[in-house]
Amino acid sequence: LNDAEWNDEFDRYKLFPEYQQRKSMTLDEFKYIFFWEWGHRMLGRVVGLCFALPWGYFTLRGKIPPGYQKRMAMLFTMGGTQGLVGWWMVKSGLGEDRRDDRKEIRVSPYRLAAHLGMAAATYSALVWTGLGVIQLPNESRLRDLASSMSKSAMSHARKLRFGALGVTKLAALTMLSGAFVAGNDAGNAYNTFPLMDEKLVPMDDMIDPSLEPSYRNAFENTAMVQFNHRWLGTTTAFSAIGLACFGFIHPAARSLTTTTPQVRVGLAALGTAAVGQMSLGVVTLLNYVPITLAAGHQLGSLVVLTSGLYTVHSLRYAAPSLLRVSKTKVMAAGTTGAVASAGKASTEGVTVVGKDMAVAASKLLK
Repeated sequence: LNDAEWNDEFDRYKLFPEYQQRKSMTLDEFKYIFFWEWGHRMLGRVVGLCFALPWGYFTLRGKIPPGYQKRMAMLFTMGGTQGLVGWWMVKSGLGEDRRDDRKEIRVSPYRLAAHLGMAAATYSALVWTGLGVIQLPNESRLRDLASSMSKSAMSHARKLRFGALGVTKLAALTMLSGAFVAGNDAGNAYNTFPLMDEKLVPMDDMIDPSLEPSYRNAFENTAMVQFNHRWLGTTTAFSAIGLACFGFIHPAARSLTTTTPQVRVGLAALGTAAVGQMSLGVVTLLNYVPITLAAGHQLGSLVVLTSGLYTVHSLRYAAPSLLRVSKTKVMAAGTTGAVASAGKASTEGVTVVGKDMAVAASKLLK
């Protein structure tokens, strides 16, 4: 854009309530936020092309594994929906209904959380699909492993998988709560840890009687939003440490062969990432949320989520669905073997009877 076009765009922006509330933004500051918004949208479109073009190519070549076409279509739809949710989110900060807002005009924290949640869900589905494709050659080995494990070993592995699922879901919930921290600018208050305004639980600040219905405090009240996020993050970190201990040093883990090398890598990565993410969150809070630390903290949440997904996927040999498949195949093999044995016995019986009848006939002829 040339200078005249930049000024035209800036004049258009000045008509919106967001600018009318501030009225102190310079053209250079407008260019800065314009660049980030434009870049974000263009990057989203590039990501869509990077997914769609290879998908079309491999489909034409017949290289998509059986059963994965529907998954690919779902992923593409999720990506497109993410763009629509993003537009819906941005629109919430530009509407005429925001002109009377006394607080600083921002996008709706609810829509911001929906946008982040959709992005996290799409990312998780992509990671899970990629791990599944990579592991396709090992499906039979996984079933063999599940069939060969003792009941006690399988019980420990199933508990480990249940815990990994729980920590991964907790990490996702913590990430989602972070959207409400960002949407309410809650990171710039109570910049101490672990106390908030010299209290562990600042109950007086956490309930605003003017917010009706009262559940809105959990999503719009600065104190409660930050309280929820900091303790969800702390719980996630300690849960990940507990899970790693259960997988590495629990007596059952030391006496039984219940984990593969991949599972052990996942447990170590999840525990390390969760503790690192919690520590980075505390440092970000104490420093009043500088953009570099905030961006690193957001990236760290993806590292924790990815580690959790990898750990759960590595424990698929303890998944109920795989166990059902393994039992079905064992029963089918047993049934086939029994039928084959019965058939062989029947054939041998017919042969013996035939021989006896032949001997009897020869005697009669004599």
